[in-house]
Amino acid sequence: MGDSRERARRVLAAAGLRPDALSEVRPLAGGTYNTVEEILLSDGSRYVLKVPPPPTVPGLRHERRLLVAEAGFCAGAERARVPAPRAVFLAPDDPEPYLLLTACPGVPWPEAAPADEERGALRRELGRQVARLHQVTGTAFGYPSGALGPLAPDWRTAFTAMTDAVLADARDHRPWLPRPADEAAALFRAAAPALDAVTVPVLVHFDLWPGNILVDRPAGGPARIGGLIDGERMFWGDPVADFVSPALLDDIRRDDAFLAGYAEEGGPAVLDEAARLRLALYRAYLDLIMLTETVPRGVGAEDARRVRERVGPHLEATLDEIAEATGCAPSKFTS
Repeated sequence: MGDSRERARRVLAAAGLRPDALSEVRPLAGGTYNTVEEILLSDGSRYVLKVPPPPTVPGLRHERRLLVAEAGFCAGAERARVPAPRAVFLAPDDPEPYLLLTACPGVPWPEAAPADEERGALRRELGRQVARLHQVTGTAFGYPSGALGPLAPDWRTAFTAMTDAVLADARDHRPWLPRPADEAAALFRAAAPALDAVTVPVLVHFDLWPGNILVDRPAGGPARIGGLIDGERMFWGDPVADFVSPALLDDIRRDDAFLAGYAEEGGPAVLDEAARLRLALYRAYLDLIMLTETVPRGVGAEDARRVRERVGPHLEATLDEIAEATGCAPSKFTS
């Protein structure tokens, strides 16, 4: 803890805040990549400090310079009037890189455990917020961190680089997969023409699982979304990609409240045949990430088994869906 306090004082000073106002440093759980700490000041102010693992720690190709992407997400969310952390100070090239953020009110959705009568309103609010994020546009496509190279002029090029990277990670780390990486690569190639329908790069969070949605219950008021956090996986791309993680391992078409809120903010939630194929591509991409990252994360045999049992069948069904839509005949594979 002594090292954490010293680091917190150094970060506060670099950010133009008073290091002598430091009251407490507390570790925050829930992250799977960065070290995350809450910094409390004597005046009651709260900040969140993120520190990535050293470059010698194994990771996936797209995970380089994630703090740069998160700072970009924070700026976009502010433009979109979406509750999210604000980037106070970013030091991506420091010997120990870090990002200092403001803290949002509330607790993660699973911890908040919204009651049935709260859930519909919260999902509707989430849909509105995601639609507002998608009103923020960029100039090109892909990960803004530069982890996979410069932004691309078109979405097909960008998403192909993203899938090529995770498939290369899978070949390197050799996680259990329900189908060979080469088969998934062939299906991504067959479906690639569908990506050409996306011509405007929008801000995509891509990691809006319940743990990254804070629920706040202000005194005397109804439950509300306190913040969308951990925007480090953001990219500029297809808005349909943000329909994956809010319905993780499920189908967003079952979430009437979310889709209604999305439509209220002008987001055309049209999931026609072409959009459903793109949605399947993004589901497969996320599934591949979740299965592959278990190896460099060193999650342990029991956790790896749980991921395999939950994600494996979903990825297999999704690859079948892509195969059917593209007319490819998948070859069954078990490992």
